[in-house]
Amino acid sequence: MGVLGTSVGDLGFAPITRDNLTGRVYEELRTALMEGRLWPGQRLKIRDLAAALHVSETPVREAVMQLVRERGLEMQANRAITVARLSLAQYGELRRIRLELEGLAAAEAAPHSTPAVVTELEALHAELLATQQAQDWPGAVRANWRFHHRVYRTAAMPELLGIIETLWLRNGPLLNYQYPLAPPVYPGRHRHLDVIDAMRRRDPAGVRTAICNDTVEGGASLLQLMTEIEAGRVVIGPPQAAESLPFLPSTS
Repeated sequence: MGVLGTSVGDLGFAPITRDNLTGRVYEELRTALMEGRLWPGQRLKIRDLAAALHVSETPVREAVMQLVRERGLEMQANRAITVARLSLAQYGELRRIRLELEGLAAAEAAPHSTPAVVTELEALHAELLATQQAQDWPGAVRANWRFHHRVYRTAAMPELLGIIETLWLRNGPLLNYQYPLAPPVYPGRHRHLDVIDAMRRRDPAGVRTAICNDTVEGGASLLQLMTEIEAGRVVIGPPQAAESLPFLPSTS
């Protein structure tokens, strides 16, 4: 019994079961994929992931298999686990889907926008610019995703957000190719500024258009790079340091 006659079992603590631990590992790996902390084709070893995340191998293995089923990770014939690669055709198809779903989320987010959301978006965009200036390419990929995710989360449509996040399990790692080889280029000002202005006005059509323009214009150089990769004229692999999983666990 406690001091006031309450036992520890009466304090409302939920036991940490293996399922809880697997879920936490899954969310960490899932976030790492969406934020681009892992590279396309990067090989992952259960033992190394367990050490990086300070857990046993069992919850890591279970979380990894869940991500294999969601196609964020792939299991090779020799049972090696790698981060999924996208072909040019797959990237193009997923981008068409993303334009529809992310455009919808952006439009739905606008009426829910507040000054606090706009301030957060401004800070995330400033972080993106700062990381680009510092040539912190992993930081830039991460800041870009967090900017977009904040918009989509504002829509208050959790089912839609979950679908978008699943698409980004495959899209996030690919954005590591963007910096510094294929950085976003816009014919005018940065489209994130258009997103911010439209969110400030709570303009659904404006936010949808700005998000879609950002995806198409900002990804044009990446699309060209992927064409070169598929033709065999450019070969890109994960940096040597990525083999030691430097981006796990998340610092957010």
